[in-house]
Amino acid sequence: MSTDEAWRRLAAARVAVLATLAADGSVDLVPIVFHAVSPRLYLAVDDVKPKSTLQLGRLANITRDPRVTVLADHYDDDWARLWWVRAKGTASIITSTLEAAPALDALAEKYPVYAERRPPGDVVRVDVTEVRGWAAAD
Repeated sequence: MSTDEAWRRLAAARVAVLATLAADGSVDLVPIVFHAVSPRLYLAVDDVKPKSTLQLGRLANITRDPRVTVLADHYDDDWARLWWVRAKGTASIITSTLEAAPALDALAEKYPVYAERRPPGDVVRVDVTEVRGWAAAD
């Protein structure tokens, strides 16, 4: 799959999985919603989905070790339609309202629930260094 096609599929995906590294070195996986525009991904720290705190483990992991991977995929019982895209990069937590606002605007366009209830938390920016994908039809 070409890099352009991988970005196209990633940008169109509704959900993905974010992988960060926990303090003990294990991989910590969490489903995310996100906005992708080459060469970056953005995800919000929101209070829309129930959470006990906005001090999320993924944020502690990113602060300690900013290396992350995001995986989006599509499953179909017709295996000729299978695909996945993996983006590796370096994450940072954006606390500046000025820098976070455009990302939150884009997330609100993609996800109606964010348009109704804008996330109050920080934004995670992933500067993608590698994007790869595979599709059964390629």
